[in-house]
Amino acid sequence: MIASFPDAITNPGTPGPDSAAAVATDGANVKFSGSDRFIRELRRRVDAYFERTGKSRRDCPRMYFKTATILAWFISAYVLLLFVATSWWVVAPLAVILGVSVAAIGFNIQHDGGHRAYSQRQWLNKVMALTLDLMGGSSYLWDWKHNSIHHTYPNINGQDDDINLGFLGRLSPQQRRFKFHRLQGIYLWLLYGFMAIKWHLIDDFYQILRGRIGKHKILRPKGTDLAVFIAGKVVFFLLAFGIPMLLHPWWAVLGVYLTAAFVSGVVLSVVFQLAHCVGEADFPVPVLGAGGAGRMPTDWAVHQVRTTVDFARDNRWLGWFLGGLNFQIEHHLFHKICHVHYPALSKLVEQACHEFDLRYVEHKTLFAAMQSHFRWLVKMGRPTV
Repeated sequence: MIASFPDAITNPGTPGPDSAAAVATDGANVKFSGSDRFIRELRRRVDAYFERTGKSRRDCPRMYFKTATILAWFISAYVLLLFVATSWWVVAPLAVILGVSVAAIGFNIQHDGGHRAYSQRQWLNKVMALTLDLMGGSSYLWDWKHNSIHHTYPNINGQDDDINLGFLGRLSPQQRRFKFHRLQGIYLWLLYGFMAIKWHLIDDFYQILRGRIGKHKILRPKGTDLAVFIAGKVVFFLLAFGIPMLLHPWWAVLGVYLTAAFVSGVVLSVVFQLAHCVGEADFPVPVLGAGGAGRMPTDWAVHQVRTTVDFARDNRWLGWFLGGLNFQIEHHLFHKICHVHYPALSKLVEQACHEFDLRYVEHKTLFAAMQSHFRWLVKMGRPTV
């Protein structure tokens, strides 16, 4: 059986040095092959867990309380910056706190809402997903880029736009290497901070005008979607620049924006990289098949496990802040289940992986995951890989 997005359930292999000639990565339709035995068994166990515990997959009281806490955190930092803080030594840390709160909204509220994992009520999922528009992004484009593309093709070069930094960095063995990539283990950590700024000011507009995200064609928003896109941008620029400039000098407002956006960019970017761009994750190569389609040697669910790595599963504070994204394996397999359940589900997933002879990788600490990402950046910057 061969399946493709959106109903695929699949897996990858590790690319060899001689496989480049057979790679289908330039927008070709990539399909996954193999049995769905693993995901069927895993779903059976997860269903049994919820039946046994009586817990709800969505609409979790803990998630509602968490939402209120994070929004209060963001609003407090914003109001203090707007009406109270005047000295730079107060403004600077508050701008950092604001940037971290923006990342927390993205990790938790927007992410679960965008995946329809927040509530059984779709209107509520939509409302939570719209918090991304208030953060300067676009929930419409995120649905394409993250749900439709990244979650289908993680770590497949030419398909997964999240591992595409252009010429600035090399994250996959199949990407072109430039001499200056020797230093990417140092400079990319700094550039991560500018990702949010580029996202706010350039990427969304460029992708809509172009009608593409990477190699993938997308439908340009129309009607309500277009109205929401425009309204979101207007509200964001009012919150970030318009209203503050009524009360503060333009240069102070710009400084707060750059600080908060840089901090949120670093936090958001690094968390993603720790789950996928590490030496323990596979970067599988689709092989050209009949009709020019790329074919993966394994099924989608196995692909998710092999291209994804968990980290710091025992760190409850970090897990709270990251919205369970340190449980990326579980998230990729069950993205429509609220993240508060990931710690419990991880035990089921790990056990099933062992029984199906699948490698299940976890970095024990955040620092260990960051070290692994650093080593991967260095390795990808060397001419021998």
